Amino acid sequence: MSNPLYDTLLGHQTTNSSVFLHLPDGGQISYAGFTARVAQFSGALRELGLEPGDRLALQVEKCADALALVFGCIQAGIVFLPLNTGYTGDEIAYFVENSGARVLVCDPADARLLGEVAARCGAHCETLGPDGAGTLAERADAAPEEAPVEPRASDDIAAFLYTSGTTGRSKGAMLSQDNLLSNALTLVDLWRFTRDDVLLHALPIFHTHGLFVATNVMLAAGGAMVFFPKLDTDALIDWMPRATSLMGVPTFYTRLLDNPRFGVEVAGDMRLFISGSAPLLAETHRQFEARTGHRILERYGMTETNMSTSNPYDGDRRAGTVGQPLPGVEAKVCDEAGTELPRGEIGMLEVRGPNVFQGYWQMPEKTAAELRENGFFITGDLAQMSEDGYVTIVGRVKDLIISGGFNIYPKEIEELLDDQPGVLESAVVGVPHPDFGETPVAVIVPEPGQTPDLDAIDAEVTAKLARFKHPRHMEVIDALPRNTMGKVQKAALRERFAGLFSG
Repeated sequence: MSNPLYDTLLGHQTTNSSVFLHLPDGGQISYAGFTARVAQFSGALRELGLEPGDRLALQVEKCADALALVFGCIQAGIVFLPLNTGYTGDEIAYFVENSGARVLVCDPADARLLGEVAARCGAHCETLGPDGAGTLAERADAAPEEAPVEPRASDDIAAFLYTSGTTGRSKGAMLSQDNLLSNALTLVDLWRFTRDDVLLHALPIFHTHGLFVATNVMLAAGGAMVFFPKLDTDALIDWMPRATSLMGVPTFYTRLLDNPRFGVEVAGDMRLFISGSAPLLAETHRQFEARTGHRILERYGMTETNMSTSNPYDGDRRAGTVGQPLPGVEAKVCDEAGTELPRGEIGMLEVRGPNVFQGYWQMPEKTAAELRENGFFITGDLAQMSEDGYVTIVGRVKDLIISGGFNIYPKEIEELLDDQPGVLESAVVGVPHPDFGETPVAVIVPEPGQTPDLDAIDAEVTAKLARFKHPRHMEVIDALPRNTMGKVQKAALRERFAGLFSG
């Protein structure tokens, strides 16, 4: 038995002298150098007594060693849990305890606090810093640059990714070797990546997008990555003439458009710009094309499914949509019973394919509620599908507003608001109302230096939308609350305005 994920992505690269990582300080790491470091981490984990199937949690800063540790886990057959660097000690305690992780790896600066957390949860704490410091880095330094590859089956679990937990305790999505590998190979073909590509990588690596899409795709293609520790638009622009592609969240593209240095002279030789993890405004899509001549390719995925749909590489990249199902992936829009609805109707998006996860760790009831026996995963996203299969995400089902018995889809209102003069973006949420149960409230972010005319906006809403859809309150704020991947945190807005009508 082989280790499909390791063998396909790294097993053949042990003597490859081509550059895999370009580092911000000008350094380079070849494929051969990276696989040697991966083997050292694999050996260090075995020295700690970890065995195939054991869990390791890591909350470390983005760096080459952090990436090598992830693949050291894969080589050794250890299930890894990459954790958001913003999580607190209490949150990490939940993840370690829930997963049964035997080892927690953290930044040396957090060793005291998280060492106590690990001890309370029956785990051992090791440290790894972006500067090469830390106890685990020292263990790896002393380990051989070759290590055995632990055999794993294609359906063996490779990773746990914990959901954001906005509606209760986070759930550990179990992702198999094949879940990750099948998606990477599909995307290499779909997006035409080759060994000649150089990807600008400014995403975090505790998330599907930066770790399982960007990194795995480039490893499968044999290309190189410019490995930025975080988003820096000036650094992206400096590197862009030497790169071919960028994967980012919508914030990447709005900030590039805000930079006066960015234009066709910088981006003209790029091959592909990809956006995901949060909806891209159609206006951003249009502005980007006008500035650079490039149409951003938008795609759709989730923690539980990796990528499920994508706009085409060749063909119509439709602003406001997330494209069609990937090859080998099925998608349908259904009612609550799981019956497929006619094209054009709004319902729940469900997907099925080799990309779909294996279930939630130690949560069989949650798994049964969201993963149907026929293999379709209930995404929780409301969507429409066009006659030719393009998917438009309307919103999360929990964001649906039911006012006086009428369904209101926030995106319809948001699109109208976003088109108004002086409006940069908006968010619409439902808040409690004594007469209607709940009612829509609109939160508006102005264009820099602009003051939106709320009376004129209200008149436009009155002219374009049915009365029950009209926001009963509009408020201008500086910025929408977002998580680290750029998703608007509507739960925070609902909480902020919860007492507006109910006292």
